[in-house]
Amino acid sequence: MSELNSVVHEDFGPNFRVLKRNDQTCELQTIIRDRNTSRNDFKFYADRLIRLVIEESLNQLPYSPCTVVTPIGFPYDGLQFEKGNCGVSIVRSGEAMEQGLRDCCRSMRIGKILIDSDHDTHEAKVVYGTGNTVVKAVSVLKDHSVLEENIVLANLFCTPPATQTIVTAFPQMKILTSEIHPVAPNHFGQKYFGTD
Repeated sequence: MSELNSVVHEDFGPNFRVLKRNDQTCELQTIIRDRNTSRNDFKFYADRLIRLVIEESLNQLPYSPCTVVTPIGFPYDGLQFEKGNCGVSIVRSGEAMEQGLRDCCRSMRIGKILIDSDHDTHEAKVVYGTGNTVVKAVSVLKDHSVLEENIVLANLFCTPPATQTIVTAFPQMKILTSEIHPVAPNHFGQKYFGTD
């Protein structure tokens, strides 16, 4: 029904989408990546970018037709979210996106998955609810009977190798990001939460 503000990135299949690049998104990415950006500015501009990603991610969710009655008594044919939508945050950096989701969907439930890496083997393991491994987090969801095609991964940044790993492991999952770039801003969580 509505025009999407994202485009399919053909290198990674039909379910991988990137926000349409424009001057605004480029400026936001630039500010977030600038080492001279203050924490207050970093958080402000990161939240703006998060909001854009969340808004576009909502277009990936299932909707169903509905009719409501306007205040002046006329019917209006529209859409509503289908039942059962929820957000799952991969703890630490993923938590930065929670407020943006709450701002857009007041009633959406948000859960958390904590992933940690073994310091010797670097293998991801579930701890209980922070994380750095999307593949492990999605596996946890699938282990709890969430269908892969019902998962929408919304994130701010993807590197080509990480993207290839994820789309190979979960080809039916929808992914929306603001940018695909060979250098990930690994400082994001520390700067956003003020622990840098």
